[in-house]
Amino acid sequence: MELDLILILILAATFATAFLSSIFGMLGGLILMGILISFLSVGPAMVLHGLIQATSNGYRAWLNRNDIDWKIITTLMLGSTISLIVLFFIAFEPSQILVIFALGLLPYIAWAVPKELSLDVTKPLIGVLAGGVVVGTNLVAGVGGPLLDVFFQRVDMTRHQVVATKAVAQTVGHISKIIFFGGLLVAFSFENWPNPSFLLIAIVLSVIGTTLGKKILDTIDDNFFFRWTQIIVLSVGAIFIARGLFLLTQ
Repeated sequence: MELDLILILILAATFATAFLSSIFGMLGGLILMGILISFLSVGPAMVLHGLIQATSNGYRAWLNRNDIDWKIITTLMLGSTISLIVLFFIAFEPSQILVIFALGLLPYIAWAVPKELSLDVTKPLIGVLAGGVVVGTNLVAGVGGPLLDVFFQRVDMTRHQVVATKAVAQTVGHISKIIFFGGLLVAFSFENWPNPSFLLIAIVLSVIGTTLGKKILDTIDDNFFFRWTQIIVLSVGAIFIARGLFLLTQ
């Protein structure tokens, strides 16, 4: 009975977080990872999260395919490739507390710098930096969305362009995570994994949540989108900082 409730909770979270991400292009993956890591060990949580999020983000990118900025994707891919190569050859993993504090502080740092010096992903060098930092964080911490949002906060883009471009970038990040942690599959017995039917239902729910969220995205205006994105990003940053401080006391 307890296992059934956990699976239902994960499925509900899959739908809700896909819906949220489809509206704001963010946050859903972070919440889902927090739930998965509460019930699964790190390896299965990372791979299951990657499979669900790659599907959700990939489908969101397809729904908004006409608004994807491929110039930005090119620079992000370059940074992502560099990050992958480095992580494959350097066995460095920051502590959980370091990652949490970095995720919490970066949104505030980004908003504090002058606009002309802001982390604008439309600038090629910043795009390369964003790709490397986000994919690296995704592989180490499981989630790269909060950092990716920092680079899109002061761009001259519509809400559809932001959501579409970020969806492609996050799909690449999650696929990288699946590949990176794929070797862990051998270390876990099949009893530790949800059955294929559960995974299929989760993927279907992520697609439905993404589709419904797209309808909401089409009804809001750009001012609402960017205003609430800023509020949510900074709120998530505050939660990360509080979480890091809590862990330091343990």
